[in-house]
Amino acid sequence: MNPKHYGQARMRALRTITASRPGRLLVGVVGVVALLTIVGLVALWPSGQGPKVAGAGVKTLAGTVTQVRSASCGGPTKQQCRTAKIRLDEGQDKGLQVDVVLGPAEVSPDLQVDQRVRMADQNAGVPVAPEAGPQEPSYAFSSVDRRTPVIALAVLFALLGAVVARGRGVLALLGTAMSLSLVVLWLVPAILDGGSPILVATVGALAVMFVTTILTYGITAQSLAAVTGIGVSLVAAALLGTLWTDLAGLDGKDGDLSAFTLQSGGELPLQGILLAGMVIGALGVLTDTVVSQVSTVAALHRANATLGARGLYREAFVVGRDHLSATIHTLVLAYAGATLPLLLIASANGVTLSDAINDARLAEPIVSTLVGSAALVLSVPLSTALASVLVGRLPPDALSSDDGHSHHH
Repeated sequence: MNPKHYGQARMRALRTITASRPGRLLVGVVGVVALLTIVGLVALWPSGQGPKVAGAGVKTLAGTVTQVRSASCGGPTKQQCRTAKIRLDEGQDKGLQVDVVLGPAEVSPDLQVDQRVRMADQNAGVPVAPEAGPQEPSYAFSSVDRRTPVIALAVLFALLGAVVARGRGVLALLGTAMSLSLVVLWLVPAILDGGSPILVATVGALAVMFVTTILTYGITAQSLAAVTGIGVSLVAAALLGTLWTDLAGLDGKDGDLSAFTLQSGGELPLQGILLAGMVIGALGVLTDTVVSQVSTVAALHRANATLGARGLYREAFVVGRDHLSATIHTLVLAYAGATLPLLLIASANGVTLSDAINDARLAEPIVSTLVGSAALVLSVPLSTALASVLVGRLPPDALSSDDGHSHHH
């Protein structure tokens, strides 16, 4: 469709929506949520004064492996340790050959000659007294340079999305990029600045919801109803997460952030950060499920305008129930995959199931999975009911037939 005609069609659809009382109510609710989200973004805007740990962020430089050797690690055992000689390819010591000890051969990276790696400059950020003179170069192996394959995979994903979904795919990719930017550039700094993590996560998730939903599906009756349903479901996820982290005694102090918190003077609210992760983690599946339910109600209403709110709810809920079981399965398997190393260690050490789930490192993802799944279960009847009452009372010509996100069963 011509962009001009596309825009005119959108304006006609919006005018049709606001011509009815349910449509005005829908637009009003979404407008209030959007206004509160904007106020939250501004009020919680990070100042950049969050806690920082001197020397924690290590600068890395490009290097190339020129030699790999194995030698005895020393001591009473006959264990072999892997060492390497690495040439620096950038920085003030470019061309310098650095000998590094990688560690026991069984657990150290299996480097190959000419492989690109990253080297940590251990002098970077370390204060030096003027009378101390120039520092001796000090570098350590950081990791294999895997940036190129990661970027290549991201480009491949973007191309696949653009080719398969065409214009809609491009908009979805743009929405994804903007959402990730919001998380990295606003949400994380806002938490570091001392903002309430659960409040920051809720506002951030609502902002991401608006960006992805409106950008991908446009301003239609379906997207407006979906925004309402997702917003309520996110609040439910935040409340459930708050309740169950307290009941389960999960304070976040057993995770990777505990050391950083200690170094930064204990300024990070670890339990709040755990809750924030639950809210953000639930957003993706909630968006997919709620948009599907709203689109199903809209499709039923277009096909049979005589169906009342109860009829629409009953028929759409059947579809939602099927979609729900598959989505919960996906969510559980995603968390199970993330905790697989811990499950393997527990099984190898003969740890019982009751003791394993009591370990905070497993209890946290379990609670996150259950909170997300519970919010997902609640979102189906909730979003279906909202759509049946709001969208189901709109004239059929106010509903777009090309913006739905439906699944066939």
